[in-house]
Amino acid sequence: MSASPPAYTLAALYCFARFPDPQALAADLRARCADLGTCGTLILAGEGINGTVAGDAGAITALIGHIRALPGCADADVKYSWADLAPFARMKVKVKAEIVTLGVGDLDPATQAGTHLDPADWNALIADPDTVVIDTRNAYEVAVGTFQGAIDPETRSFREFPDWFDAFAADLKAQGRSPKIAMFCTGGIRCEKSTALVKARGFADVYHLKGGILRYLEEMPEADSRWQGDCYVFDERVAVGHGLQPGDYVTCRDCGLPHLRDAAHDCPGDESGVWPHRG
Repeated sequence: MSASPPAYTLAALYCFARFPDPQALAADLRARCADLGTCGTLILAGEGINGTVAGDAGAITALIGHIRALPGCADADVKYSWADLAPFARMKVKVKAEIVTLGVGDLDPATQAGTHLDPADWNALIADPDTVVIDTRNAYEVAVGTFQGAIDPETRSFREFPDWFDAFAADLKAQGRSPKIAMFCTGGIRCEKSTALVKARGFADVYHLKGGILRYLEEMPEADSRWQGDCYVFDERVAVGHGLQPGDYVTCRDCGLPHLRDAAHDCPGDESGVWPHRG
């Protein structure tokens, strides 16, 4: 007998677009998600949409069709994966000031972001010793896995990245360096903003991994991969590896940090409001 297909299709998506009335779009999306029975989170702002949703295959196809029909979202970046159990407890559609919070209000990622590279071109770029490779994610994510030779900014939230980069850029300029800069994140959205920031700070050769780590792990053969470890994800799978297969991580109920299932975990205690996987 053949195995049953996974019960849930997951779609991680984002699109930078101009939404004059995100509240109205959010109300329509809440109704559509309720009709389709999906779970997950969608965030809307004047700059676009971001989120991860799950449901049966037909529901996700219909919801992605609805999202692609929003103004400027026909080419929304969507990455799919699958799960046997519901990866989210409920459906939430929120309106915020930014779809991913960097706190630098004068950026326009739709026009200012760095050059996108597919996985093969990415491998060639980061193999160059003169390329500076920066992991734009937070420290607890980097601890699960990252690319060989990548710099870890050791941030606790994406809002800390601009200050970290300004200090890093000052060091580069003091050394008289203006290197190629390669940046990556989970699904690509943080790099849209962070590469726009880096270009605004005067660096010209700025690149990022198209589709993020998730697309890289989906498409790059493990034998050719420069990735080490697993990739932290913001759902009940906790982490995935090559082929987007679930890893062996769990989330600490006390601090919300990921750790290997059978490994000792040095829990820092209650860090409510800092780690994103709580509750």
